[in-house]
Amino acid sequence: MRNSVFLEPEPEVNLYDDTGRSLSQAWDRIRVPIIVPILRFALYVCIAMSVMRFIERVYMAIVIGCVKCLGRKRYTKYNLDAIKEDLEQNRNYPMVLVQIPMFNEKEVYKLSIGAACGLSWPSDRLIVQVLDDSTNEVLRALVELECQRWIEKGVNVKYETRNNRNGYKAGALRDGLKKPYVEDCEFVVIFDADFQPEEDFLWRTVPYLLENPELALVQARWKFVNANECLMTRLQEMPLDYHFSVEQEVGSSTCSFFGFNGTAGVWRIQAVSDAGGWKDRTTVEDMDLAVRASLKGWKFINVGDLSVKNELPSTFKAYRFQQHRWSCGPANLFRKMFKEILLCERVSIWKKFHVIYAFSFVRKIVAHWVTFFFYCIVIPATILVPEVHLPKPIAVYLPATITLLNAASTPRSLHLLVFWILFENVMSLHRSKAAIIGLLEASRVNEWIVTEKLGNALKQKYSIPKVSKRPRSRIAERIHFLELIMGMYMLHCAFYNMIFANDHFFIYLLLQAGAFFIIGLGYIGTIVPT
Repeated sequence: MRNSVFLEPEPEVNLYDDTGRSLSQAWDRIRVPIIVPILRFALYVCIAMSVMRFIERVYMAIVIGCVKCLGRKRYTKYNLDAIKEDLEQNRNYPMVLVQIPMFNEKEVYKLSIGAACGLSWPSDRLIVQVLDDSTNEVLRALVELECQRWIEKGVNVKYETRNNRNGYKAGALRDGLKKPYVEDCEFVVIFDADFQPEEDFLWRTVPYLLENPELALVQARWKFVNANECLMTRLQEMPLDYHFSVEQEVGSSTCSFFGFNGTAGVWRIQAVSDAGGWKDRTTVEDMDLAVRASLKGWKFINVGDLSVKNELPSTFKAYRFQQHRWSCGPANLFRKMFKEILLCERVSIWKKFHVIYAFSFVRKIVAHWVTFFFYCIVIPATILVPEVHLPKPIAVYLPATITLLNAASTPRSLHLLVFWILFENVMSLHRSKAAIIGLLEASRVNEWIVTEKLGNALKQKYSIPKVSKRPRSRIAERIHFLELIMGMYMLHCAFYNMIFANDHFFIYLLLQAGAFFIIGLGYIGTIVPT
């Protein structure tokens, strides 16, 4: 009989346990010597940026408080009634040009042209110039037909087209000012294609320029006709209200400077020419012109009680492209004009400081970076690296104060404050990336995509009979991988905090992770079926 040999079974090797143990050991080896110093340095930089932003917001709150309490708003000091009376008696109305740049604006072109043609001003002293860069020939014909309709009503409308889009909006405005009939014009008003001014807009703006020859720009604020369309438009309204009621007013009251918003403003044509005209070197041609005009000594005034109706982007795709342009352009302009502003001898040191530090650096760069890197990267990372201590007052009280100061401008949306914080943190990802692109002049630095306007398209959908077939959904356009990656990072930090920490910081992390996931999957804003 053959001898049997009994072998002891070998112990089972769990591959997953070994891999996890190896990763844990590798993390322990690099955490203290490498990760801790880097994270601590990043924390100190973010704290410095947070303090800079906090001081700037508190300063603006103090200034706007003094302005309102003392009744020192600059636009209230002008005697507009006397100027209006003089105009009506002597019939010496200045020639005014209204420019409406547009590009494939099929939903809103009638609204803007109609509103501009309905402005109250002597017809022989008003020119409405429609600058149509549309690539859709059918739409061009419709816009021209609308212009012809107003011409037949006695309005002096000029329909201008180009064979190219060189310079985009800046190129269209620049070419429009070169037309022979503009030579007699003293002032130029600019309205984007979705803006609908009230009939008395010129009577409430032009007199400022007539009374003060040092004024180059009169800026009106925006009024959003679709703010209640969805949650995303409500959340957009909050920072824009703060921008017009605080940032613009503080700049106007302290040093007669603020950024031109690109629309709903009246320029003195002499000032535009003196500043070098429209330039297309960045995607913020409006801010570029404002800074150059200010360096020439021209002054601006913000009329806070005059608003012009317009439309907020209600699809996330349109809003994302808009925010890229609004974040990349200022950073790129800061890079291009820093030396010019610093060496300018015509303006005071205080104004240089305001333009370089407060207006350009803190508001257009630091605000985006501190929101993303501090609240979405560094603070969650301190949970994974307990050796780095996070000062609670800096992490909690400073952002809370900044948030409340911002929200005070839109009291009707205070109940949406948590949603606004989460949404702004997600959007800071795109804004920070765009600001870095602008500073480095990397790819997409001059990307110009016109913000899509829906106009009455969504209202009209209710009059269309329902069909059983579901509309096609472009899944690829709705998925945003950067947001999903950030959501996974936040979720990991939240679970780690729940297991190993004694605080409740995981609540914020879970909420923020949810916001990243919701937006990453495209469930935000108005979804337009294709």
